[in-house]
Amino acid sequence: MKALRDILNKLLNALAGVSFIAMVVLTCWQVFTRYVLQNPSSWSEELVSYLFAWASLLGASLITGERGHMNIPVIVEKMGVGAQKALGIFGELVAFAFSAIILVYGGIKITNLAMGQMTSSLGVAVGVFYVVLPLCGVLNMIYTVLNIIDISKGNPGVKEAEV
Repeated sequence: MKALRDILNKLLNALAGVSFIAMVVLTCWQVFTRYVLQNPSSWSEELVSYLFAWASLLGASLITGERGHMNIPVIVEKMGVGAQKALGIFGELVAFAFSAIILVYGGIKITNLAMGQMTSSLGVAVGVFYVVLPLCGVLNMIYTVLNIIDISKGNPGVKEAEV
């Protein structure tokens, strides 16, 4: 299981790095075309906004894998180990259900609906950019299953972020 988590983490970190570099380059290109060439590039602005959405959702999946989602542990920490495990697993089950219903099911629906609509500058089907929703839903579901296994074995892995 650790090998699968490591592969997913490396893949998501690489995608995050590539998308960040692409956004920086495209934003610099926008500035150059707008102020130097006096002919703004509209396609790059549109692509940067879609890349930002992809990077945000893929980053959220990475955080799910690290169990870095926000929580307020003040009450849970006062409970016994068994109750902490049960609440940890419950939290992961809620995240799994959200990912399955909203991201995967809803994402497939919206992606299919948007396939007939084209982006204004890029001329690509909008649904292509919405594919990230079900993709991240599946990633989140995989990570939550891995997290549940870790919690049930008594090995929580990365500690949840505290607020």
